[in-house]
Amino acid sequence: MTRRFPLALALGVGILGATLTPALGASATAPSRSFVVSATLPASLSSTLPLVRLHFSSAAKAKKLPPLVTKPALSTVWQQIGPNDVQAMVTSSLRPAVNYQISLPTRMRCSSTCAFTTVANRVASMATSITWEEQLLAELNYLPVSFTPLNPAKDATLPTSGTFAWKYPALPQTLQSQWKVGASGAIVRGAVMNFQSQHNLATTGLADATFWNALLNDVTNGKVDPTSYDYVFVSEATPETTTLYVAGKEKFRTLANTGIAVAPTAVGTYPVYLRYLSTTMSGTNPDGTKYHDPNIQFVSYFNGGDALHEFPRYSYGSPQSLGCVEMTLAGAQTIFPFTPIGTLVTVGA
Repeated sequence: MTRRFPLALALGVGILGATLTPALGASATAPSRSFVVSATLPASLSSTLPLVRLHFSSAAKAKKLPPLVTKPALSTVWQQIGPNDVQAMVTSSLRPAVNYQISLPTRMRCSSTCAFTTVANRVASMATSITWEEQLLAELNYLPVSFTPLNPAKDATLPTSGTFAWKYPALPQTLQSQWKVGASGAIVRGAVMNFQSQHNLATTGLADATFWNALLNDVTNGKVDPTSYDYVFVSEATPETTTLYVAGKEKFRTLANTGIAVAPTAVGTYPVYLRYLSTTMSGTNPDGTKYHDPNIQFVSYFNGGDALHEFPRYSYGSPQSLGCVEMTLAGAQTIFPFTPIGTLVTVGA
């Protein structure tokens, strides 16, 4: 016996920017009803975003739903995101700017009182590089850029065409040069991690189903990031310094020590992924001896074993560490509150 789920609402979310809505009083018995959407994201991102989200009027099990039917063919998998909610995730590569026809399977029908109609595709004219994830993160103030929609949509959760603009011209050019619309890099990864941390989610930096569910809820409720956009720049120019930027403006600068020649601090931009008020650091020195340093305070790891932290030295401003960025106790204590998970740290000249 084939199980049929009563469908209360079908909402297309994610990469393809289409919406299904129930039309009361119409018949929905035709199994061939479909809708056409256009891919607008790079294929490399297609597996991280939902294709279709469905809300049932009673409990539904994702593992028992038949797969979606698409032309051209796409591999999808259903994910459970709530007792009555599922979404289809793309597990194969998308071809940008290709129209995909997506049909609900013949075994998945709503009652005779609802039918599916398409909403105008609001992303048809978007450049293939503009991503919906970046649009929403910018609108919620998790990115150092703003997003201005060309034609504001009634439903803020739907993608729309528009423009991005850099919000903080006072931040070092090193960071600004890394922003590129549609490119998945440290800036977007840090924003996702920050969002996940604030919502008590696993801080993977990946836009999975749980992330998207929370993100769309925040957009619907107008819940923007309540904190400032913070950024740390570590300069290896003599004398070495660590500079904290809060809301795009320099707030604090202090002398620092980066890695010595045989254990340098990696140059680049990285999001903070782990923090400790106090921890013990152990490892091996370049000469093969072991070190064990307890009670290292105000620690923010940003790249492997490299971290911002306090460490007692006779002097600061030159390479002395084994890869970490060392500061005085006062300096590290001042910066620490402004380095939550996802905060970007750049090491450079």
